[in-house]
Amino acid sequence: MLLRYFYDDRLAQASYMVGCARTGEALIVDPMRHIQPYLAAAQKEGLRITHIVETHIHADFVSGARELAAATDARIYLSDMGPSEWKYAYADDPRVVLVRDGDHFMVGNIRIDVLHTPGHTPEHISFMVTDTAGADKPMGVFTGDFIFVGDVGRPDLLEEAAGQAGTKVPGAKQQFASVQRFKALPDYLQIWPGHGAGSACGKALGAIPSTTLGYEKLFNPAFQFTDEAAFVDWLLSGQPEAPRYFAQMKRVNKLGPALLCDLPAPTFGDRAALDALIAAGEFVADLRPTADYAAAHVVGTISLPATSKSYLTYLGWLVDYQRPTHLILSDMGQLAETLIALRSIGVDHVGQVFTAEVVAGHSAALPTISAAELAEKLPANGMMILDVRNETEYCEQHIVGAQHIMLGRLPQRLSDIPRDRTVITQCASGYRSQIAASLLRAHGYDNVINLRDGAAEWSKRLATETC
Repeated sequence: MLLRYFYDDRLAQASYMVGCARTGEALIVDPMRHIQPYLAAAQKEGLRITHIVETHIHADFVSGARELAAATDARIYLSDMGPSEWKYAYADDPRVVLVRDGDHFMVGNIRIDVLHTPGHTPEHISFMVTDTAGADKPMGVFTGDFIFVGDVGRPDLLEEAAGQAGTKVPGAKQQFASVQRFKALPDYLQIWPGHGAGSACGKALGAIPSTTLGYEKLFNPAFQFTDEAAFVDWLLSGQPEAPRYFAQMKRVNKLGPALLCDLPAPTFGDRAALDALIAAGEFVADLRPTADYAAAHVVGTISLPATSKSYLTYLGWLVDYQRPTHLILSDMGQLAETLIALRSIGVDHVGQVFTAEVVAGHSAALPTISAAELAEKLPANGMMILDVRNETEYCEQHIVGAQHIMLGRLPQRLSDIPRDRTVITQCASGYRSQIAASLLRAHGYDNVINLRDGAAEWSKRLATETC
């Protein structure tokens, strides 16, 4: 048996390849949409991809199952568990095999057992692996978004992101039952999770790629509960904000993602084309580094520096999936990798692409301020500090008097931002606050200044408080 690990650190998403050397067959678990790494790994090991499995209908990235099946003619094994409204809509594809709790199939000598593990989603399944060539007991479990290192999957996404009211408490109760089921399994089992630290599918994921069930029984908070009500309260408290694009991912992955070969190709534009897009209110993301945008940019564009791996998450919060997304890049050498990244969260219609040259001439600098300068000016009347961090960050410590609007919710809260006052955008590092400042300026706020210093500076120089 061969096991390979793949990780997209932009989305903190893990996928796996399991290969049987005797028969040359390979299984891919929860593939990403960019399938070249799997094809290359299989070729290197002399394997052919024959099986693809998904643990659930994903909310945080576009599944690559259909893309990989189209390239390899492999069968896709999908959950047939859960209520009718969360069944896969493309289950009638001749390559799809629906599986239920207790089912199993073989990948050469490797036995895959299906375990229904609802909680994160109602249809969620895990896959237990036994290498029958040398053992009669399982080696480990691919747990998807059920068990993580140090955490378990949140059960509130159907309600928070997909608008399915009244689902988070039942989901939390299902998660409790799934954890209790796994308490009875052997401690030696390896746990191969679907996400690592940084994913919004849980609240405290560890950064280690894998764990054992015995370790999680000892140290994972979810395994310490014996009372369902206490578990539900713990699991539902303190979860991070669910990115707005999660609802789009649920819809796309349920229906079946489009194949990449069917997507429109971007075109290349000049300054006149950029000005026309801005005049029409189109979404133009400037992916250049933070300092480059601050030094010179075209008002109306949104700063989303691709130098941070988290830019995809913020783009997903702000983008309109019903309209094209347009890009400004430092150079065209970034385009191929950028398209891979955007398409991983379903930004499939990239309209026009511009290079940094379009910024030259008739461009503006982004006003910024340091924490020391703000400390001197803050007593002045008419100044508003806008904290755009997550709620948990704000409650732990924030500048006295700062108004809190999380960055991703800012477009829906513009009416709460006064146009007759100076607005200081602020976050933990200056990165999110620059995105916020550019967004406000794009909506006609010409009195916006970005606090470029991070928390280490402003917490020393300005009075702070907690919630």
